[in-house]
Amino acid sequence: MTNSPDPAQADTAPADDRELSEAGSQLSTTPLDAPEEGQSVPGSFGGVRKPGPGGALAWTWRECAGWARWFWRQLTSMRVALILLFLLSFGAIPGSLIPQTGIDELKVEEFREAHETLSPVYDKLGLFNVYSSVWFSAIYILLFVSLIGCIVPRTWQFVGQLRGRPPRAPRRLDRLPAYATWRTEAGPDEVREVALGLLRKRRFRVDRSGDAVSAEKGFLREAGNLVFHVALIVILVAFGVGQLYKYEGGKLIVQGDGFSNTLTQFDDFKPGSLFDTEDLPPFSFTLDKFSGTYEETGPQRGTPRTFEADVTYTESPDAEPRKRTIEVNRPLEVDGSKVYLISHGYAPVVTVRDGRGEVAYKGPVPLLPIDANFTSTGAIKVLDGYRDKDGKKTQLGFNAFFVPTFAGEGKGEMFSQFPALNFPVLALSAYHGSLGVDSGLPQNVYQLDTSKMTEFEDENGELLKQRMLPGETMELPDGMGSITFEKEIEEWASFQVSRQPGSGLALTGAVAAIAGLAGSLFIQRRRVWVRAVRGDDGVTVVEMAGLGRSESAKLPEELAELAGDLHDRAPTAARPAASAADPEPEAVPSEGAEK
Repeated sequence: MTNSPDPAQADTAPADDRELSEAGSQLSTTPLDAPEEGQSVPGSFGGVRKPGPGGALAWTWRECAGWARWFWRQLTSMRVALILLFLLSFGAIPGSLIPQTGIDELKVEEFREAHETLSPVYDKLGLFNVYSSVWFSAIYILLFVSLIGCIVPRTWQFVGQLRGRPPRAPRRLDRLPAYATWRTEAGPDEVREVALGLLRKRRFRVDRSGDAVSAEKGFLREAGNLVFHVALIVILVAFGVGQLYKYEGGKLIVQGDGFSNTLTQFDDFKPGSLFDTEDLPPFSFTLDKFSGTYEETGPQRGTPRTFEADVTYTESPDAEPRKRTIEVNRPLEVDGSKVYLISHGYAPVVTVRDGRGEVAYKGPVPLLPIDANFTSTGAIKVLDGYRDKDGKKTQLGFNAFFVPTFAGEGKGEMFSQFPALNFPVLALSAYHGSLGVDSGLPQNVYQLDTSKMTEFEDENGELLKQRMLPGETMELPDGMGSITFEKEIEEWASFQVSRQPGSGLALTGAVAAIAGLAGSLFIQRRRVWVRAVRGDDGVTVVEMAGLGRSESAKLPEELAELAGDLHDRAPTAARPAASAADPEPEAVPSEGAEK
């Protein structure tokens, strides 16, 4: 990330007058005599190698410092920074393709069961927790250090350039790529004063030295480069702050139920490493109504049109309730936290009665959709309150399969034909025994563990199953009770409550990075010199030349405009009568002049 030498300054002295410097003489290929004992060895960073135990060479502190400087120069180079940036992007790919423990532990467990050979390898490589792994953190920190080590020296160098003066004019301006010259009756001082005014008017930084005027422009190019690198650091800091102090939790709420932003209310909760649960904002809300509409006809039949969740929320226990509608990509914002609507589904209302006819359970049962038409599955679990006909306590479990629009008997398998509640059907299969909830192991509430349960059997000795319309009842055998599919079908909505403290900072950094990159790509650093000297015949000779840090077709055009403006103030001198037939010199810049 060092600046290349300035070709204009290289032309200030002829090539014949240049001599090898002391640094250049060190590049000689002349064989050297073998060093005597204790003599410094070239290439050893100025240190002296001393024999150590076993004949090994011990490194001196100078050699260690030399290697440290070499390593630092490599780390802060543009090449290494780009490599680290590429590695950071490449390392994030597994985090998008492989289930992560910090996002969905259930999918991680399913992946482990399906890939028993790969899972131990992924565990050792940290691929189930990419963003907290050692290797990803090492790349992140090295990139951070590389950018800082690049920016600090370049900033001081840029400040020095701003405080300095434009370089003096080279001796041979006609060797520069853009060049113009003419003769004028105006005096040299007058030409230089006019040139100073014209260049200042075009916002050049100017300096008058000897018989020439020096001007420089395009410092925003380097400023844009620095802004881009600083913005990358801002983005990295924002990412780090966001990961450390964020929190994210999910909650499924049935229509009519509420939620309070406390740790025990979440279905799942993923905090950052430095987040304190005491900092959770004390807001709450109630899902008043969920409504969704779908395309009824045409090739896009069943396509969602609107998803809206009407809620009543309070920012604190003592605050006044407020109404708000949460839509997709239009979250509810409360005290720095955002509540997103992420999914919805159906919750059929069922009533379970025991062998004595008493109600053991009644309420909506949320079921999870498995396709776009909301074919849904889940489990109904009756943990307490159920007794068989003999009065003995036991537990019931039902595998549930629900479709909001059933095609009817003899028209294929039981899958929904449309996402709205046009023809709802609930299919159940019944079990009794132990649900396994007392084992102390976590259990998925939407799946039924039948390992310790016994099937209810029908008259054929097979598993008791039944398809039910709203209002129908499935009777359990041997007077064990019944389950009724009520005519009420509630809707549920799933919300994500999160706080990303670094998101605004990351957005600022991204905008600044784009602006800085645009400046470094489209702004050209360039220099212009104007020399005015009196010739042997008493007529002033004007020379103008321009030089850019990179090749650009705009430099000759800009110099042509400057030469035209200056020529209007100091026009070409009239030729003597004896040489009137000679062609008039043109004040046109020459592109690609001989160097």
